[in-house]
This record gives sequence, C-alpha cells and structure tokens, in this order.
Amino acid sequence: MTNNQFTPVHWLDHWAEKTPKKIFLQQPKSRHIETHNWQQVKTQVENVAASLHKLGLSKGDKVAILAKNCAEWIMADLAIMRAGMVSVPIYPTANADTVQYVLEHSESKAVFIGKLDKPQEVESGVIGSVIRLSLGYQSLACQYDWDKLQTLADSPLPEFYPDLDDLMTISYTSGSTGNPKGAMIKYRAYAWANDKIVDILQLDEHERFLSYLPLAHITERCLVEGAAYQSNMTLYFTESLEHFVEDLKYAQPTVFFSVPRLWSLFQKNIIDKIGESKLNLLLSIPLVSSLIKRKIQKGLGLNKARIVASGSAPISPALIRWYQGVGLDICEAWGMTENCIYAIGNFPFNDSMIGTIGYVLPGCDAKTTDEDELLFKSEGLFDGYYKNDEATKEAFTEDGYFKTGDLVKIDDTNGAVTIIGRVKDNFKTAKGKFVSPVPIEKKLAQDSHIELLCIVGSGMAAPVALVQLSEGASALPKQQVAASLKETLVAVNNNLESHEKIGAVVVVNEPWTPENEVLTPTLKIKRHVLHQQFSERVEELKGEKVIWETDL
Repeated sequence: MTNNQFTPVHWLDHWAEKTPKKIFLQQPKSRHIETHNWQQVKTQVENVAASLHKLGLSKGDKVAILAKNCAEWIMADLAIMRAGMVSVPIYPTANADTVQYVLEHSESKAVFIGKLDKPQEVESGVIGSVIRLSLGYQSLACQYDWDKLQTLADSPLPEFYPDLDDLMTISYTSGSTGNPKGAMIKYRAYAWANDKIVDILQLDEHERFLSYLPLAHITERCLVEGAAYQSNMTLYFTESLEHFVEDLKYAQPTVFFSVPRLWSLFQKNIIDKIGESKLNLLLSIPLVSSLIKRKIQKGLGLNKARIVASGSAPISPALIRWYQGVGLDICEAWGMTENCIYAIGNFPFNDSMIGTIGYVLPGCDAKTTDEDELLFKSEGLFDGYYKNDEATKEAFTEDGYFKTGDLVKIDDTNGAVTIIGRVKDNFKTAKGKFVSPVPIEKKLAQDSHIELLCIVGSGMAAPVALVQLSEGASALPKQQVAASLKETLVAVNNNLESHEKIGAVVVVNEPWTPENEVLTPTLKIKRHVLHQQFSERVEELKGEKVIWETDL
C-alpha cells in the first residue's frame, strides 16, 4: 500500500509497531505535561473503540466530538474510526441551537465531551437520547468518563481497517441558509490530502506542532492531525488561553499555522513592548538586527519554526511584510472543508506571491467561470452534503468541478491566485469562520432609527454594521440615537454565534446613493464597495461600540 492508501487506523498500528515508545501526544494538565507514546495511544484507542460497541453502537453509527483540542480528542477520533463509525466534530464555541441541530441532523448516537469555555450554555443542546462520553476534563456531566471507557468492554474488537471508500467524517460548515451543511469526507480523500500536505511541506518525524485551532475545523483536522498520522511528528496542546504563550514556547513548533487575527495580536504585543520607532531603529542596525530578530522569534516561541503560515481568512500584505522584517516569512494558503484544505498556497514561500493566496498546488486542478468564480477539482474533494442532495447537486459543475463560491483572478504568467470577492455575500472574519450577514442585517434593521445598513467583516476582528440613519433620527440628540442602537445591537448579538457577533455599529456621514456608487440603480447596497471604503478604519472595532464615522 502507498501512503495515500493508509487510513489513520493503518497508521496507528504501523507506528505502534515501528516506534511504540515515540511520544506522539503531549498534553499539559495543571501545568504538568502528560505524554502518550504510540503504544499507549493504541491501547487507549482499542479500549474506547470496544466500549463504543459495548454501549450498543454499531459500525456506521455517527459519534460526535464536542471539545476544545486535547490529546483525548485525537484518541477519541481514532477510536471512532477503529470502531467503524463516523465522526461528527462540533465547534467548542457553538451555541446550544447549533449543537442540537448538528446532533439531530447527523443522527449521532453518542458524543464525546471535553473542555468547553461555557459548558452551561450548551447543556440544553446535548439532547437527552445521545450518550455522553467524557474526555476526562471538567465540563458537562457525562454518563461515562474516559477512565471508565478504558475498562467497560470485556474484550477487544476483532481487527478492523476502514475501506478507503468508507465515510470517515461529516464536517459541518456554515451555509448561506443559516443551518450548517455536513460535508461528507471519505477516507480516500482525507488520506490523499494528508499525503500531499506531508509531501509539499516535507514533514517528518522530527516535526513539532502545537494544536490549538479547533480540531472541528478541516484545517486542523488535515494539516495537523492527518499530517501527524502520516509523518509521525509530535503534537503538543495548550492547557488554556491563559497559558497559550507558555505552551507555545514549550512546544517550540517547527511548523506553525495561525490566522490573521493572531498574527496581528503578536505584532501589536511586540510593538507595545519595544516601541515602533525603537524597533525600526534596532532592525536597521546590521550588527543588532539579527539579535533582535532572534529575540523576537524566541519570545513568540517560533525560534525553531522553519515554516509559518496563515489561512482561514485574508491576511494583509503589509502584515506579511512586517513579519519579513523580523525574520519570519508567512506563507498564505487557501482551502476549504470541501477539498480537505489542500488546494492553493504559497509553498515554499515566494516573495512575489505576497498579496495573493499562492498557486494551485500539485495534484489539483482549477479554472474560472466567465464570472470569475473559482472552480476546483482534486482527489481530496468531499462526497457531497449529508442529507442534502439539492445542495450537493448545486455544488458541482457537470464535469465534476466544485464551485467554490470565491471570485478570483489567476495570473497567466506565474499562476498566482488572487481572491477578489465572493459569489454570495458570506464572508470570513479573522476568526476564519463564515458569517452570513443578510439574516443579521434583517434583525438590526428593526431599529426604527436605521434607514440603510450593511455588515462588513472579511478578514476583520469582528463584523461591523455600517448604518445610515433615517432622516428623523438624524435630527435627534446623538446620545438618544446611540442608546437605541446599542440596545438593538446587544439584543441581536445575544442570539448569535460567537464568530457572528457584531463588534460595533458605525453611523456613516455620507448618504448612500447610486451617484456615489454605493447603491446600484435598483438601490441595492454594494457590500464590496463599503468594505473597500471602511475596512481599514473599522477592522479592529469590537466590544459592542456605537460610534459615528467622524469619531473613527
């Protein structure tokens, strides 16, 4: 068998036999590092897989995972595969309605529950008929804890390896209808994508990776978890946000993938600590520059990183240039749940590609429609949306290309791909998750002081609502209008997912008209025009502020 024909269960057995004592997972607990070598991982996985069958579940059943990243998340995922079942990851930040929808829509029979920031807020979403299985952390009450799952079954399961054409996971991704869509990913697509990732990044057993972006997201699931199975690298986890920097420094990753929001935060912390003018001066002195760069990289925990990358949302070219100045070349990449994230990227780093998302990676095929929509094909494509034949049919062209929904330009000379917009209005903030602005706009528009509004947020810290006041509201005291807008904003935010919450309402100065090209001739708002006008001024606004454009 070749590497792209190995499922994670094959890799588990392979490494447990070839390198049984090699540390695979490192998990901090109460500031003590708990390690798991391959043999220990295999033993726990076998025990949990057998327990799933002991509890009455059968091959093909769906089992969800609702937890922040941890070593047990990986082992639970492997146990689900070993048991011949289908995993259904759920974002640990999902609200109760989303949790309930995913559990019900996927028909999950059980759910592994781990650390959650606000477990009490999702309690009602974990419907009563689903068996609750604990990953061993303080969270929601469960029927079976991790230790119990090690001894529940009387005997191990017979040897079993999934077939490449078996369904491995249903990965739920935000849809334009409001409810998330479940992308069905088979072992064949997953194995192919992971093999390609390992090859293009040249990953091996010496790599160290900190797993902190949600494992429910396809990026972490392939780039970190899947690549780890194939390369035999070591995965580290962080205990909490409070200890993130400490855990990052401990892990000293050789490959570090992040999102624009975190790269911006790192930059802000460095500048606040040193001072921008002083930093620029120090970096301009040849003998001092290299020392400063090393000190900054060590302070970030990235002094051993040979690859640093950004994805999930657009990153500013200026930010990439800034990091070049401190000795870190950030490779930008683009991918989707539907193509197991192996698609387009600037690997290896090419300075001329800054401002683009890179080139179409080996093994992938891409083209554009006459309207500039990116069409994509590879062996890593998903098999459609679970229980949604209509959406599946709409997602593909007649010749099998996936309609990405992104509008792009592909450079004829170097193949560089530049995103210029979305076919639909949905956008990703710096948190890397899609926001559907139209339903939120409808809720905000209930405030009578608002005549027109538009939510922007692509690549920003949080969505921001740009508001044109009604003629009557413009004549009222500013404090009175602000109080009403604030009340509306808070009420709407209380019913939104964390990544959807509006960071601020900005009251604009100039009326929107067809003449200033904000409105179409039929008086529809051009979202991309407002994004271009306001994004740089409002991209960091959050905290449910209400502010006038003149005060920006």
